[in-house]
Amino acid sequence: MIIDCHGHYTTAPKALENWRHQQIAGIQDPAQMPKPGDLQISDDELRESIASNQLRLMKARGSDLTIFSPRASFMAHHIGDFQVSSTWAAICNELCFRVAQLFPDHFIPAAMLPQSPGVDPATCIPELVRCVEQWGNVGINLNPDPSGGHWTSPPLSDRAWYPIYEKMVEYDIPAMIHVSTSCNACFHTTGAHYLNADTTAFMQCLTSDLFKDFPTLRFIIPHGGGAVPYHWGRFRGLAQELKKPLLKDHLLKNIFFDTCVYHQPGIDLLTRVIPVENILFASEMIGAVRGIDPETGHHFDDTRRYIEASTLVVGDDRHLIYEGNARRVFPRLDAALKAKGR
Repeated sequence: MIIDCHGHYTTAPKALENWRHQQIAGIQDPAQMPKPGDLQISDDELRESIASNQLRLMKARGSDLTIFSPRASFMAHHIGDFQVSSTWAAICNELCFRVAQLFPDHFIPAAMLPQSPGVDPATCIPELVRCVEQWGNVGINLNPDPSGGHWTSPPLSDRAWYPIYEKMVEYDIPAMIHVSTSCNACFHTTGAHYLNADTTAFMQCLTSDLFKDFPTLRFIIPHGGGAVPYHWGRFRGLAQELKKPLLKDHLLKNIFFDTCVYHQPGIDLLTRVIPVENILFASEMIGAVRGIDPETGHHFDDTRRYIEASTLVVGDDRHLIYEGNARRVFPRLDAALKAKGR
């Protein structure tokens, strides 16, 4: 199988965006605040939004299953208060669950959390529990910066995050460390904020002993790990100066990277530097980079092409990246597939 560990519902029917705009307006004028039941999206609308977009491209590009979560830039945890985020997260998570029910062979859900700046992360636990226990979510997205580019939250190693980690360990689910929209003009959302956050999250883990407290905790750092593979020597050197163990012992039993790197040299570097056991196939399709590369004539985010063209990733290593690692990092995914004889 080819399992894409990083998919977002970027093509949801327009009614979702309209409801969100009304919710945002309701923050200032409570009379405009919509109820969740005001959002009406039929199964046929969901089918059309997926069949003509993600599923069409999955079939064309040869991937089998996508771990599917709400649109990352739409999470926008910096908007409103916890109640606003809680309602919005529940709505978006339900839509991803419904997509997975409509296309059970091709999609399985992962949840966004109702994070809010300055609010105890433990408030996210009821939504996490509901998504795992009722809707079969196999992972979560965790935003290390709910402020939207101002970084007002404590680092991921801080004990404030521990209630979420405890639930992750209990359910044996990983978190993709994924920020949302930047409201800081200094940081473009997908070109800077996302990649900065990937690098920052890795360094927060490097400078801490988080995984001594949670030896089975697992993070996926998306977008190829931001700057991490390119500056692997820097991180090895910093770990040495900080008297930390070798990175393979300190972090690589718990941190994994995806293949959302949109050119061949980038994938070649990723697979040369990072052990194959720590790389999961992903495309983030349909996502931040949707165009066609004029140098190749193919879509930038057709990441399978880069794996297939690699002279470094062959045989069993290719299987690990496409399927084996995802089943290991997402045990609930593996169990769900085995229950279907896959």
